[in-house]
Amino acid sequence: MKNSALICLIILFSGHAYTQPPEFTTYSNGLIYNESTMDKLRFIVDSLNLSFQSCDLNKTFYSQSQTTGHYFHLSGDRVREAREDVKANIPFEEFQEKYPEASIRSDLLLVKFEYEDYKGRDVIEISEVSLGEHYGHDHRMEKKSPLLKGDLSNPWLFSHTKKSDYWEESLQGFYVTRPLQRQPLPLQYAQMIGYADCLTDTTTLKLKEDTKNGWVDMPGNWQSLSLKKQEKLLDNMRSTHVVGYCSQDSRPREHAVNIAMLSAETTHWEIFLKAHLDIMNDRFDRASDGSYAWSQRKTYLRELEELNINVTDLMFGIALRVENPAENHYYGSVGRVGRALAESNNKEEVVSAMLSMMDDEDLDHYNRVLAYYLFMSYNNHIKNENERKENTLKLKGSIQKFPEFLRGQFPEQ
Repeated sequence: MKNSALICLIILFSGHAYTQPPEFTTYSNGLIYNESTMDKLRFIVDSLNLSFQSCDLNKTFYSQSQTTGHYFHLSGDRVREAREDVKANIPFEEFQEKYPEASIRSDLLLVKFEYEDYKGRDVIEISEVSLGEHYGHDHRMEKKSPLLKGDLSNPWLFSHTKKSDYWEESLQGFYVTRPLQRQPLPLQYAQMIGYADCLTDTTTLKLKEDTKNGWVDMPGNWQSLSLKKQEKLLDNMRSTHVVGYCSQDSRPREHAVNIAMLSAETTHWEIFLKAHLDIMNDRFDRASDGSYAWSQRKTYLRELEELNINVTDLMFGIALRVENPAENHYYGSVGRVGRALAESNNKEEVVSAMLSMMDDEDLDHYNRVLAYYLFMSYNNHIKNENERKENTLKLKGSIQKFPEFLRGQFPEQ
């Protein structure tokens, strides 16, 4: 810990850390890539636009499986009795009557996620989508759990915490009120995801699989190097995993910018775009990261808008969530994508699209809620106060179009 703190101080005073804007060198074109690099990118995109015609933009994508349910928490002397009742599948109304001291939140949106945990186990997580100020709860179980037989075979999903010197014995979890369901995304949203997959080329990764932690310097004369040397330098950078020691360590983002510039110079669009999207989404490993540093890290959406691509579709395509994504599909952070869209030159189009997603009854509940969070992030980064107020009024109208069980959970605007 002391060594990391010392390294952070060294970085802070060595010029690697960004304590003042701009974060990266800005060229005469107002971008972080010079005009020569942008010209190469435009040439690549012009060629790509022809290949887009052969992309499969009509694939059916399915929403994350989701359901509704109630969260409960009970602590104290009656936990063991309640645990036996829950295991015996007691009706929820009887549970409430028998244990009035239990804390309950009703009619929640619950979403199922599947992933491999750090121990290599296949895990299923049933997670609450929180719309209020509290953190959403979740319940994890191994995929082979007897509670799961193709679906939730028992509506009670619970965990038991034994009494210790620090907390009381407790029982907590969800009571699921309907079967898990998934639904196909409407074509317009499926096409956005397909467009994002086509544009990012899911067959290629930014970094190679076998990387080593370290750092590779970018020579000042990198653009005058031979193509062979540029390719070798890019390969070295893609073989290197840069981990930030702390919030002030800017090297992971600098490393991504260097990869992006070299990729553009050597016409590797698929690597460039992933590197740039990582910068936009601030997707890097750090030993620690304080919230005070987040605002310093820009999104650089304008660099993409200067190219002949549909940036709005790309942003929505990486923000939507589906159960059957393409392998290596690029997912964007809803908060960072919202912030990026606030920098867009097409704000009217962006606002209209987000409101339409929230209003669309054919779109699943979870993605409609994500559109709400996308809008909130977007509006929080709008500098014009009158524009923010106008957007808030529009948002209130869209909230009224959500299902009744969700409407009361939104915080007051």
